[in-house]
Formats: sequence, C-alpha cells, structure tokens
Amino acid sequence: MKFTIRRAAAVATAAAVAATLAACGPSQTSGAGAASAGGADDGTITIGVHSGWDEGIAVSHLWQRILEDKGYDVELKTADAGVVFTGLAEGDYDLNFDTWLPLTHASYVEKYGDQLEELGTWYDDAKLTIAVNEDAPINSLAELADNADLFGNKLVGIEAGAGLTETTQKRAIPTYGLEKMEYLISSTPAMLAELDGATKAGNNVAVTLWRPHWAYDAYPIKDLEDPEGAMGDAEEIKTMGRSGFAEANPDVAAWIKKFTLTDEQLFSLENIMFNEMGGKDNDAAVDQWLKENPDFVAGITG
Repeated sequence: MKFTIRRAAAVATAAAVAATLAACGPSQTSGAGAASAGGADDGTITIGVHSGWDEGIAVSHLWQRILEDKGYDVELKTADAGVVFTGLAEGDYDLNFDTWLPLTHASYVEKYGDQLEELGTWYDDAKLTIAVNEDAPINSLAELADNADLFGNKLVGIEAGAGLTETTQKRAIPTYGLEKMEYLISSTPAMLAELDGATKAGNNVAVTLWRPHWAYDAYPIKDLEDPEGAMGDAEEIKTMGRSGFAEANPDVAAWIKKFTLTDEQLFSLENIMFNEMGGKDNDAAVDQWLKENPDFVAGITG
C-alpha cells in the first residue's frame, strides 16, 4: 500500500462498485498441464491485487510465477480493496493474497460472508510501528520523550489521511507524552527520504512505519516497544478465495495453505521489487528473489 489508503478505505466502496462488475460464475476448465485451473471462463486463475499495497503486489507476483510454472494461466487484476472483495464475492476474481484480519478488512469479510473462503494465513505480524535506527540508545516508546533531543526533537510521519497518522496523533503521542516533539506529517516518500538521509549520515531518526515494509530490509532500523499498546495489536494477512475455489482447485488450495513468509523473506522480496528495481519490473524481481531462495517453491508444492 502504502498504509494511507488501507486505513482510509471506506466500506461503501464495495457497494458503489458492485453494480459495475459483471456477474460471471466460475467454471472448472483445466489449465495447461494443471487440474481445474480456476474461476474464469477461459480457465485463468485471476488474482485480485489491492492497488498500492506493496506486500500484496509482491506476493501476488510471486504466486503468479509459482502457478504459471505449474502450468496454470494466471492474470493479475489491480483495483481498490472494495472492488477486489466485491469481485471475489461475485466470482470475477479467484484469489486475494492481502486480506488483513481481524481489523482492517473485517467489514468486507462480514459483508460477503459465505461468498468468500479463507485459504490460509501467510503472515502474522502486520502492524503499525514507530521505528528508529538500530543503534539508537532507546528501545521503547516510553523512553522517547525523555530522549527527544537525540532525534532532533522530531518524529517523521507520512500522509495526513493515513490511519497510521491518525493512530500516532490520537493514541501514541498522548499516551507517551510526545506532544513537545515536532510531528512532521508529509508523505511516505518524504519519510523514506528522511530515513535514508539519516542512515547515510549516521544520525538518529524516528519515523512512523508499518510491517510489512521493505525499509526493514533496506535500513538498519528497529521498532520501539509499545508497552501501552498505543499503536494497536498485530494483524494476520490471509489469502481469501471465491466460494468454491478450494473444491475446484485442491492442489492450489493445498499449496496456499502451506504458504508462509518470514520477516526476512518478505522484506527482502519487497526490497528487491520496490527499492532496488523501483517497481519497474516485478517479474524480474521475483526471478531474482527465487534465485536467492532456491528451495522456497519446493517447500510449498513438493
């Protein structure tokens, strides 16, 4: 994503776009060299990808490669979250790899109920954070106010409309007495530029961030502990399918159930895709990552 759009997305989006999606039922035609290749009339497995959500983009491209190498035809469709969940419910999309529960996407799951099916959890530490450089002399948000001068008395944030920004303003700052720090509300690129500049200069820096994000692989940073839980609990990222997907595609469903990524694996994939390659060649990024993780696919599909 960036977290800006995630938390700001309204449930009403789904209703608004529902009328624009054609109601086409799933078929069970076979893909080349594969059994029951999915929902579309042409046998293609269609993956709905939330626009701007980095981890979902990265994982969707990874699964496109995995499935195509197994003989399936795969198509990625990028849209807002509301469109994706409506598409899953209507059978226009087969899979979504970026469903955050129990909070972020709960309204969509509740709305569509048995029109969706949960296929697995692949990441269980998705959360909002305040991060500092790894060698900073503090480890907790409870220490930040007393050491604000070490960080130039500023906390670098992202977009004004982000849920992360709202959580920081309404919960973290009053909870930990950070009102005297300058809270810079800017943009995600500006925050990353501050982080990059401070890292290169060897300076302390405090930024609002979220997991998963490629910055954890690109920079020597750590999350400050949050003893009061002001930033909220961690969420799980799940794979959701259209109703009947697992029955129609038992092999794929079994692979998805086994699929998990560690922080190191996910952050490195995102770093290659969005930092090193700038999001310009996601297929090449997946190729590079798989070369660096040669046993990964076999561990899922073997």
